Amino acid sequence: MSPISPDATAEHASTHHPHVADVDVCIIGAGPVGAALACRLARGGMRVAVVDKAALPPMEHPDLDGRAYAIAAGPKEFLESAGVWDLLPATSCPIEEILVTDGRPGEPASSLFLEFTRDDASQPFGWMVEARALRVALNKCLSTTPGVTVLAPAEAKITRTAQNAHVQLQDGRSFNARLIVAADGRRSRLRSEAGIPLTRLPYGQTAIVCAIAHEFPHDNSALEHFLPAGPFAQLPMTGTDEHPYMSAIVWSDKDGIAERFAALPDDAFAKQVERRMGNTRLGHVTPVGRRWTYPLSAQYAARYTDTRLLLVGDAAHGIHPIAGQGLNLGYRDVIHLSPLLLDIHAQGKDPGAPAVLARYQALCRPANMLMLAATDALDRLFSNNNPVLRLARDLGIAGVHRFPALRKAFVKHAMGL
Repeated sequence: MSPISPDATAEHASTHHPHVADVDVCIIGAGPVGAALACRLARGGMRVAVVDKAALPPMEHPDLDGRAYAIAAGPKEFLESAGVWDLLPATSCPIEEILVTDGRPGEPASSLFLEFTRDDASQPFGWMVEARALRVALNKCLSTTPGVTVLAPAEAKITRTAQNAHVQLQDGRSFNARLIVAADGRRSRLRSEAGIPLTRLPYGQTAIVCAIAHEFPHDNSALEHFLPAGPFAQLPMTGTDEHPYMSAIVWSDKDGIAERFAALPDDAFAKQVERRMGNTRLGHVTPVGRRWTYPLSAQYAARYTDTRLLLVGDAAHGIHPIAGQGLNLGYRDVIHLSPLLLDIHAQGKDPGAPAVLARYQALCRPANMLMLAATDALDRLFSNNNPVLRLARDLGIAGVHRFPALRKAFVKHAMGL
């Protein structure tokens, strides 16, 4: 048996772990925000690496898992420009009407309400996209977009200096990047390593997220029903052959109680859902797929940048799902960031320069903090049973309903346009 030469050993190693070229931007986290940003920057001519701890194909589980995203109009345009939207394997459902009501479980909603209709916008307010469908589209776009290098599953140790950033992978490979983007979620390791302070605001609420089938069609209409223990949202979804009429629900209730509701048998769970609708427009409901529970809190980073590092999405901020703006807020970050970086790249300048990072923070953080404050105030105003506050908020939403110009202003901001 002939010995293996050192050169042959090196060749074998490089076959299994090909060299990674230096890039303009390295994105840590292949979630919906980080992956879409990678595709958009690469389509604009930048060299991008995406590093994620998890292998991407297993994220494409084919079964309906009950989770879906409400994608606003502005983020939809961004996903189109990134090449992601056209790769969605399932038809998204437009949200064309939104009914906002107030009440108590088991009782009809207040007669004072707010309704956004098709007359309040020139296009749907948003589109409901199944989580698995978006994952499939993102994975396909990452793998087919020239200029994107996907490193997953992989762990990276990052060293940042004023001159550049060095990315060292556990398998021994390494490369340099001019900018690191932390898209690694609420518990961002990069944010912690950078010493960026984080403020967290717990709500004492847990969200139940799942899909339901229902007796009557939803007519592309969504519901936001405010209840004393937390808001209940119904969001229209595209049906299936087995369940032609389907919706997603996001039901917020007190910690501990929500978990007990989520564990109920299907029949009992369905009855509790119906008690929280405030109306009977969907008829009888049937739970479909898995139920998920998520403890709710808001959080915000003291700053979005550090040396050759910036935060996007949940790494920078997290808000209450009361207005369905969480993921859309993350997409707004990269909607601002993408043209900034592509313009710098076109000029042959440094995308990790301090002035670029400062510009990004100035574009995003003030508006994000306003959205956090607004959703925080909404939850605190509506998630209680104080009769004085109930009257005030009912009059408030009814007042907005009576002024079309005000309704349209709300809609335009929520749509991200």
